[in-house]
Amino acid sequence: MGIGLWLGSGVAAWILARIIPLRRGRRGVGLWGELAAALIAALLAGVVATALDFGGWNELDARAAGFVFIGALGAIGVTRAV
Repeated sequence: MGIGLWLGSGVAAWILARIIPLRRGRRGVGLWGELAAALIAALLAGVVATALDFGGWNELDARAAGFVFIGALGAIGVTRAV
């Protein structure tokens, strides 16, 4: 259940980031690249959240969801900046 929460938070961060448009004429990693970055960052942040005892891989916890959400938004921001 926890991994599903992490992935759901990553997808939610990706959907929120899609609302904010990129600058016109700029080519980034694209739609699928941002989704991949968000999901990978969500899984990594979920492992870190587990290490910090914010729930676990099989346990739902709102602190882990928030931590993962912010981590996924950060990863999307990095992909857009680079």
